[in-house]
Amino acid sequence: MLELRNVAKLVGGDYHIHPTSLSLERGTLNVLLGPTLSGKTSLMRLMAGLDRPTEGSVLFDGADVTGVPVQKRKIAMVYQQFINYPAFTVYENIASPMRIAGKDKATIDREVRKAAELLRLTPYLDRTVLNLSGGQQQRTALARALVKNASLVLMDEPLANLDYKLREELRAELPRIFAQSGAIFVYATTEPSEALLLGGNTATLREGRVTQFGPTIEVYRRPADLATAKTFADPPLNALDVVKAGGTFRHGGGGTLPVPPHLLSVADGPVTIAFHPHHLALIPQTPQASLLRARIQIAEITGSESFVHLDFAGARWVMLAPGIHDIDPDTEVDVFLDSRHLMAFGGDGLAIAAKLAA
Repeated sequence: MLELRNVAKLVGGDYHIHPTSLSLERGTLNVLLGPTLSGKTSLMRLMAGLDRPTEGSVLFDGADVTGVPVQKRKIAMVYQQFINYPAFTVYENIASPMRIAGKDKATIDREVRKAAELLRLTPYLDRTVLNLSGGQQQRTALARALVKNASLVLMDEPLANLDYKLREELRAELPRIFAQSGAIFVYATTEPSEALLLGGNTATLREGRVTQFGPTIEVYRRPADLATAKTFADPPLNALDVVKAGGTFRHGGGGTLPVPPHLLSVADGPVTIAFHPHHLALIPQTPQASLLRARIQIAEITGSESFVHLDFAGARWVMLAPGIHDIDPDTEVDVFLDSRHLMAFGGDGLAIAAKLAA
C-alpha cells in the first residue's frame, strides 16, 4: 500500500500541493483527474520520490520512504513523450531494465515474451522501435515498465500524443493489462471520459488540492462539491444560481423551475443547481423533463452529435445533442432539462443532495 499522510509541497511560500492524504492499495488503478496545472504531475513526483514533500510523509507497505530517492524504490514511469532506445529492437528495449538489474538470460527471455504477449508486441520483437507506429512504441514503453516488476507504476498522460484511433485502442487494453498485475497503478489524465473508461479509483484535482477520492463512478455520480463536479465534466458542467422557495427554483431571468422530488428536502434559500450537458435535449427524454426557453449562441457540429451553446437567464450552458443541429445564432429554442439528474450545491460549494447521473 502507498500512503500519503498530509503530504504537501511548498514552492516559494506557495502551495503547489496542498496537504493531501491518500491510501492506494496494491493491484488497483488510480486515476488523477484534473486540468493542466492542477497538480497531477507534482503529486506523482512526490509519490515517486523525485521530489521530497515540504510537509507530511510517504509510506510504502508501512515503511516511511519520504527521504528515499527514486533509484532505491521499485518504481516504473511512463510519460506522455514515450521514451525508448531508438537503436534497440523491441526485445532489447523491453529487456533493458532487467539487464541493468543483472537478471539471468532465461528470466529475461521469459519476462520479455510474457510482456510482449500481454501488449500484443510479439510480432514486432525483432524490429527497431523506429520502424513501429506511435501506438506500438508506447506499448513498448509500457512493456518495459511492466517487466521492472515495479510495486508502483506511474503514468503521466501516456496516451496524449497518440492519434484518436490509437488512444481508443490502448484505452480499451489498459484495464486488461492492469488487471493482470499486482502493482499500484497511478494514471494522470485531463479527460473525464478517459477516467470513466479506465474505471478503478479517481482522485479529482483542482489548483493543487485533491477535492475527492473514491471509486471512479461514485466520484462522477456523487461529487462532494461543485469543484469536483466541474472537474468531472466534459463538455463543461452547466450551472445556475437559483433561490429555492418550496417546490420551485427562482432564477435571475425572472422565471421558475420545478424542484424535482430528490431535492425537495433542500432548505429554502440560495442554491446552485448543476447538471451535465447530455441531460439537456431538444426533445423531451422523460415525462419529468422541464421545458425551458433558451437562446442559441453557437452550434458546433462534430458529426454524430452537436455541441449547442446556449444562453439561459444569463448563464452559459452547453447541450450535447445527438445528430446534426445547424441552428442560427441568436435563435430562441425550447430545450428540455431532465431534472432527475439535477445536483444542488450550497454557498460553500459543498453538495447538498445529488441524484445518480448516468
